[in-house]
Amino acid sequence: MMRFKTFVGIFLAMITAGPVLAQPADWATVTEDDRAIKIETDKLEAVIPKRNSKQWMTGIEKQSFLDKTTGFRELGDGLMVIDWLMEAGSDAAWSDKVIAPDGFGVGRYSWHENETTPGLKAHTLNAHGSSHRKRVVEGPQLCHRMKPVQPEVIRGKDFVAVKTTYKYEFAAPGRKAGSLWTQLVVFPKGERFFVLMDKIDSVNDSDEMFLRNDTPGCVRHNKGDNFSEMYLSYLSGPKGLRIPSSEFFAPFPPDLKFGYRRDTHKTPEHFIRAYHLKDTKTGKDGPWLAGLTLEPSVVYEAWASQRLNNNIIVMIEEIHGKPVKAGESFSAAHIVGYFDTIEEMHKVNDRHKGHTALTADKTGWKFMK
Repeated sequence: MMRFKTFVGIFLAMITAGPVLAQPADWATVTEDDRAIKIETDKLEAVIPKRNSKQWMTGIEKQSFLDKTTGFRELGDGLMVIDWLMEAGSDAAWSDKVIAPDGFGVGRYSWHENETTPGLKAHTLNAHGSSHRKRVVEGPQLCHRMKPVQPEVIRGKDFVAVKTTYKYEFAAPGRKAGSLWTQLVVFPKGERFFVLMDKIDSVNDSDEMFLRNDTPGCVRHNKGDNFSEMYLSYLSGPKGLRIPSSEFFAPFPPDLKFGYRRDTHKTPEHFIRAYHLKDTKTGKDGPWLAGLTLEPSVVYEAWASQRLNNNIIVMIEEIHGKPVKAGESFSAAHIVGYFDTIEEMHKVNDRHKGHTALTADKTGWKFMK
């Protein structure tokens, strides 16, 4: 009889078990299925895709990032989205000839004086600017050409973390594929932000290699209906620049305004990019959604530009942009989340500034230089 009861108990447990993983504490829930991992903490909700993403395959999934305190969500196509591995230089000699294994071209990121393809030069200038030639080192463009992944969930007493890795699959002429991208996202207990590291372990040499991402993420809007202003801490002096949403009603390229380049600008004390959310029905301001890069010197170039022919502000940030040898690594650490004031962003930044890396295991997580 006892064996029968035990069997019944085990059977019932099996058939009622859902996809929810074992939990570190009652403040956080992790739900995983074949498509994605959902993190719900006492302050936030977020989804990290594994396959069939709603928009992009990297970072935090489109509009899944919820601030439980205010009910606001991010306004774009996701947060901390990863793009190509790139370097300075022109691809004019070979960009039209290279086709990736998946059938897509390596891609053009510099403009050419002899451009003959109708509309391509105009698109490239608006999307990427004309002041700084760049080309792809390795692909694919991870945000939307990456194959399904199996992230690792790391659970601790006061945090939940997700670690995703991927090797680039093809390379430009004269280079080899296989550099490893690692993204580690940590959700600390009691915080309205997450902490994130992007790291590259390179298999190529480059005089000026960088990784392109969206920090914190793009903004989709209809003439400022859902945000009132943008804040860039690294422009216009020590207090930064507050930009009304009206500045983004008409398209403009990255190098026209609101751009930053390490070779032309003084390295700032803080590197913060944020937009002020607004209720589309009442017009009242909500929280800020901000991305903090904790070591400003790792930023190679950054811009906030209004894309041509659609209502999207592109928030590109490029990290490293320095010489790299095969076998070497580089990384950047960020804090991304909701803040009630600009002052609060700077206080959080001050507590964690100077870090470029992040590590986590079941015993805990910590920043690293």
